[in-house]
Amino acid sequence: MSEHQLRPITEIASKLGVAPEHVIPYGNDKAKIHLAARDNGRKPGRLILVSAITPTDAGEGKTTTSIGLAQGLAKVGESVALALREPSLGPTFGMKGGAVGGGLSKVAPAEDINMHFTGDFHAITSANNLLAAMLDNHMHQGNALNLDPRRIQWRRVVDLNDRALRQINVGLGGLTEGVPRETGFDITPASEVMAILCLAEDEEDLRARLERILIGQTWNREVVTAGQLKTVGAMMVLLKDAIKPNLVQSLEGVPAFVHGGPFANIAHGCNSVIATKMAMAHADWTITEAGFGFDLGGEKFFDIKCRMSGLNPAAVVLVATVRALKRHGGVAKGELTVPNPEAVERGVGNLEKHVESIQAFHKPCIVGINRFTQDSDEELAVVRRACEKLGVPVALNDGFNRGGEGGVELAETVMAHAEKELSPLSPLYELNDGVRAKMEKVARTCYGAAAVHWEPAAERLAKRFVELGYGNLPLCVAKTPTSLTDHASIAGRPEGFDITVRQVLVSAGAGFMIPLLGAIMRMPGLPRSPQAERMDLVGGKVVGMT
Repeated sequence: MSEHQLRPITEIASKLGVAPEHVIPYGNDKAKIHLAARDNGRKPGRLILVSAITPTDAGEGKTTTSIGLAQGLAKVGESVALALREPSLGPTFGMKGGAVGGGLSKVAPAEDINMHFTGDFHAITSANNLLAAMLDNHMHQGNALNLDPRRIQWRRVVDLNDRALRQINVGLGGLTEGVPRETGFDITPASEVMAILCLAEDEEDLRARLERILIGQTWNREVVTAGQLKTVGAMMVLLKDAIKPNLVQSLEGVPAFVHGGPFANIAHGCNSVIATKMAMAHADWTITEAGFGFDLGGEKFFDIKCRMSGLNPAAVVLVATVRALKRHGGVAKGELTVPNPEAVERGVGNLEKHVESIQAFHKPCIVGINRFTQDSDEELAVVRRACEKLGVPVALNDGFNRGGEGGVELAETVMAHAEKELSPLSPLYELNDGVRAKMEKVARTCYGAAAVHWEPAAERLAKRFVELGYGNLPLCVAKTPTSLTDHASIAGRPEGFDITVRQVLVSAGAGFMIPLLGAIMRMPGLPRSPQAERMDLVGGKVVGMT
């Protein structure tokens, strides 16, 4: 058998110690796992979070590094599993073309995972839109709950980038077509149903969270929830399989739980609590990731996911590339293959800021340099000197080219520096700090902002949500992922900048408040030349999905 030939998924489950009765195969190479498999009496393994510097169009390779690290741990004889997010069709057909890792550090079957997989995203989309349809039907049938159509915050979702759907009118066409109102679509990863599924501990918790969804307010400005609309039972039916985590494998047979897919720029950006705990229940090491840079996914991992679930990582791996640091240093994308240590020096401030942010959570930080073949020794030396100055260990990861063998250096560094006895979780803020104070702490600590400005409408909304009883929720900040600021084009490590909160939402079921910064949208648009133009089915095989 070739080293990279996929094993039967039943063999991967057996290797993990998952009992056969808990495995629900979806073909030969993927499976759902019953939630009961988590309660195996085994002491949970250690959790490692993988995050990154601020993303650029040069690529950072967070998922590639996560998989390479896991395969490196397996190479040195460690028991390890991955806990990753499912890709969204939006970026798959938009900018990225896929999100399963790269080179010899991938999870498989890649095409299935990148596309429809086991149907989780479709189930979440359907549950979200069922609630929207029931809401509009309720208003059409007499509006017994007295909903104010101007104060409905529940929107429909679709798992594609479609800017034309951001703002729409529904109920047009006459008396039989419903109640006219303004609404719109978000992308499925931004759905509160996605967040709820990813943060729920089990079916009971899932149901309770769905019941708490805030769909709008009455004419008297009283809260109306999904539970009052009597929709939750049907939503549970749609989500009955989606709540079960998916088991696949890396190219070298490392078990991978791939489950849930919120974006860290417009949601909390982490895979499901259920999948993470399932992996920890069956392996000594679990490698998970948080989306985009540490200022987004990493902060939310600690302040939302860990706070709610009791998870506590033993270390954080911060992924950086020489290419991305050169982009932060002002080098054009077309010139990245030219050695330029001076540009790396100019861009390394971005790395330094993220290391400082990780240290604010009092967790060991390991910088993982995701190596590209064009990286020069002089450029790598700049990164190493910066890490030495910060007092953090650094290791190369060449998992893309060499698979697990290329991940051994990073794996051994993680093993040497991860906490053996976990220090207490240390969030950035207390839940009763007040909305403004919480936003200030996140902005100053993780972005390096000088001040936070609130637009009057956002300030009024935040005040109203506090009055409604949502003031003690953590924050799930929505902002551009391509800058530490709320302006997408500002790279590097800017200083002395302000950020602006323009709108505030509440996801009461998920359990967080959402300040929207700058021009961030919860429905992305397609680029001028989307990846979809380069995809096709040729001879029964998918081409153009990178």
